[in-house]
Amino acid sequence: MDTHQESGICDAAAAIISAFEKRAATDPVKSLIEPLGLGAAYKVQREVVAHLSRSGARLTGRKIGLTARSVQSQLGVDQPDYGALLDTMEYADMDEIPWNTLIQPKIEAEVAFVLERDLDQEGLSMADVIGAVAYALPAIEVVDSRIRDWKISIFDTIADNASSAAYVLGGEPRKIDRFDLRLCGMRIDNAGEPVSTGCGAACLGNPLTALTWLARQMVRLEQPLRAGQIVLSGALGPMVSVTPGEVYEAQVAGLGSVRAVFGK
Repeated sequence: MDTHQESGICDAAAAIISAFEKRAATDPVKSLIEPLGLGAAYKVQREVVAHLSRSGARLTGRKIGLTARSVQSQLGVDQPDYGALLDTMEYADMDEIPWNTLIQPKIEAEVAFVLERDLDQEGLSMADVIGAVAYALPAIEVVDSRIRDWKISIFDTIADNASSAAYVLGGEPRKIDRFDLRLCGMRIDNAGEPVSTGCGAACLGNPLTALTWLARQMVRLEQPLRAGQIVLSGALGPMVSVTPGEVYEAQVAGLGSVRAVFGK
């Protein structure tokens, strides 16, 4: 990689890191890294996550994004993307999420998988992946682009740690053989009214398909998923913009419910 290319990656990472620190959106970084391909966007992501880790954050798992075929088509890609989950992003059911830590947040209802075995071998099958899952939880992911007005391309969202900000986990673990992950219905309510609906099939046809894709990808990258890590499956329905001071409850059939509370 020549000096000009390295400069583009460094400049993109610096812009996103600055946005994190200032809680202020930045211009898209696509023009800095697009000529280098999607690999450059992931290099930016690694620089951003490394910076957050140096500030004391600890890796807790991964999130899968772009699991809806319609969103893939919109951004011109044919596969999901992924980002890192950090302990500083985690909230429990009904914990208050400080509004001053966010820029332009939206939420998605997802399945959170918690692993009990490493997924580090080549040629992983879906059966291997299912066998490594300890349990699942209902989850709400708070997505929050550091790119101004959500004017994102695939390069921007990958570089921006897959537009991640926080995640909220429900408190009642369920074994995944006790419900149908593909057909499980999902609803997000705010003030008693539904604001998003969907089901497991909205996530690459089945959240387990998304998990298997990620597990294979991370083995190829020599960063395999490990026992104890959390994986967010990807959205089960449309994203929803949120308002300070409001409570949003996601219900997933077979998994129960989880609530995200936003401070004022």
